[in-house]
Amino acid sequence: MLYNALIRTHHITSRKKVAALKQAASAHNCFALLRSGGIPGIMYVESKEKEAIEAWVSVVRNLRYKDFQLVARPGLLERDHQNGNANEKQWDGKKSNGRQEQGGRDSVAGLQEVETVKEFGSIMEDRGVWRWWRKGMGYVN
Repeated sequence: MLYNALIRTHHITSRKKVAALKQAASAHNCFALLRSGGIPGIMYVESKEKEAIEAWVSVVRNLRYKDFQLVARPGLLERDHQNGNANEKQWDGKKSNGRQEQGGRDSVAGLQEVETVKEFGSIMEDRGVWRWWRKGMGYVN
């Protein structure tokens, strides 16, 4: 079983805070994905343990990001089932801090960054949570 959560902030630009998030992702054995460098800041976190997700979210909260919103509380991951094979795409991992990923869904613990919302959405689609992400972001009802 996998658990996940989604956070939206005003922006993510501080390299010091990103370093703290990377350290927390490794310490709590979570996969974290950040959309950094501009507005909005988006954070997605996934783990096999709900407690790990909650601990990582607590680290984010304590970093006091501007306009912190926990838009999808830590809970059981619900995959999109209507995409057929669309979820089987491989992501090249070019923003994975030097670590090559073995596909979108089975990423190891650690932190990855992307620069655009479009890239973030593409990874969400690859991981099978695109509809859940769009709903959490307020793009659909």
